[in-house]
Amino acid sequence: MLATPAHLVEELPNGSVLLVLWPTASDFASDEARVAQAQAHVHLRPDFDFDTVLRTLRERSAALIPVEPRFHPDVAPFLSRLPDEFSISERQRKIAELNAFRPPVPEEWLPVAHPSDVANPERVLESYGDLSEGLVAVLHTDVPSIMKETPESLTDLDVHFWKTHFPERYTRDVLDGHTIPALGAYLGDVLVRRLGGTWVLRQKMEESQVRVGKRVWLPFLRARRYMQSRQSLLDYSLTQFFHEAERYRA
Repeated sequence: MLATPAHLVEELPNGSVLLVLWPTASDFASDEARVAQAQAHVHLRPDFDFDTVLRTLRERSAALIPVEPRFHPDVAPFLSRLPDEFSISERQRKIAELNAFRPPVPEEWLPVAHPSDVANPERVLESYGDLSEGLVAVLHTDVPSIMKETPESLTDLDVHFWKTHFPERYTRDVLDGHTIPALGAYLGDVLVRRLGGTWVLRQKMEESQVRVGKRVWLPFLRARRYMQSRQSLLDYSLTQFFHEAERYRA
């Protein structure tokens, strides 16, 4: 141990040995430091091959080279918060993957609204309000901004559902019977409140629409597609849906 090639080798009072392989800790990933690490490694483990160890260390260094985030603008507020959820050894690779990610163009809209076919619109809107308030009641501790019904609230929900693996944690009965209807109502309310939208109500909930500008949007359909899997949270994010509707507001 005391003969290990290193910048500093010091025997400590308790019998252990301190090895400092490179004088500057912040340079641990430099090629020179990696060579020193490989030399020490094979000295301590003669059964290891120097070239193999050095190649592995260099691969680790390559994985740490900073990658500039260039996320799709419609989902950038969402994606920019995901890299920190990965270990430092994975982070730059994940940024590169997210840079390449292109979500599908939202298809949950119609050029012309189906006319409302409900007999009591006030009662339906009240039921949607109850659903939306139920979602707020359940998630307001984990996602405090949900109470504000803003675009940022939608992004915070995207991040929360993704971080917690939400679609995979609950049964389809729970998702289909509770989460998706509540989320669709909440998403529709955000379009109404922040984009000046108007509900066009249908007896079949998934057909209910929010008119924004020249298009009508289907928030319940979006919520159903969104809650299918963890990947679908990226493919059908609430963040992107709002920005797409906002684009057609005029």
